[in-house]
Amino acid sequence: MLQFSKFAATRAMLAVITLVLVSFVVFSLMELVPGDCAERYVAFKSSQGVTITAADIDVERVRLGLDKPYIVRWGTWIVNAFQGEFGDSCILRLNISQLLGQKFWLSLGLCLSALVLAYAIAIPVGILAATSKNAFVNNGLRLVSYLGLALPNFLLALMIMLFSTVMFGESLTGLFSKEFRDLPWSYDKVMDFLGHAWLPIFILGWSATAFAIQTVRALMSDEIGKLYVTAAAARGVSGGRLLMRYPARHALSPIINSLGFDLNRIFNELPIIALILTLTEAGSLLIEALARSNDQQLAGAIIFLLTGSIVTINFVTDILLALTDPRVRRSIVG
Repeated sequence: MLQFSKFAATRAMLAVITLVLVSFVVFSLMELVPGDCAERYVAFKSSQGVTITAADIDVERVRLGLDKPYIVRWGTWIVNAFQGEFGDSCILRLNISQLLGQKFWLSLGLCLSALVLAYAIAIPVGILAATSKNAFVNNGLRLVSYLGLALPNFLLALMIMLFSTVMFGESLTGLFSKEFRDLPWSYDKVMDFLGHAWLPIFILGWSATAFAIQTVRALMSDEIGKLYVTAAAARGVSGGRLLMRYPARHALSPIINSLGFDLNRIFNELPIIALILTLTEAGSLLIEALARSNDQQLAGAIIFLLTGSIVTINFVTDILLALTDPRVRRSIVG
């Protein structure tokens, strides 16, 4: 137990170090953008007809703390970021934490739901593809997985929207109906959200499912032919008990360890899907911040929160892997 506690503490420390390093990269990129927040704010005031002087810019820099050394500003930013406070958006002039609000959690929920959907389908289908001797089943599953890899998510979204508009007169865009968009959460709003959220979840999980099927199939095919599986079959273990107790148990360990990577890949696809489906969440805010308004403070906050989510999932999967895989557990406790 002591060794396992040391393992968990080491993984937690590495997770924190990773977040600190990522925060340094994100903050540095924010600093490299031409023009600081003071200049942008003054430019905004100037566009409103207010006469601005160089002294006004200096005063604004002092107010925002931009006159302090770089390392001090980064340290202040990372301490506040760990507390969930990212300051104000330079372009929108709003508090970033309030601006993101539930939008980031909606985005994370969509991505996690797509990840769960992908593996809920991929694990049994991948095992079936690796173990089935039926050529029709194998070729059919292979065709479906290749189609998922070849057909981009954004094209699938456009196809579904076009079909829905032509057949039913409904484009299936947004996460809420108009009457629920600005209302507080209630049972009716939750049901309305679920009625809209299934489409982005399905689209985001499309290629992830295909990729996971290929991965599970390859890992299972490699494990099934190993000697320990043959020995177990010789002892009379057969059927699903043989598959789940031996090859699946070992083959699925790398799948658990790749959850953070897959979440990152799904979130990378969220902004373009958000544009197509006109979703109002962190994915659309990220596109707005990076491509349209050049609001690096807002973009940096979203990227940091996403990184924190991925690092947390990686930490949890490391612990789960140590608990479920006897090979990893033995390497820890001896």
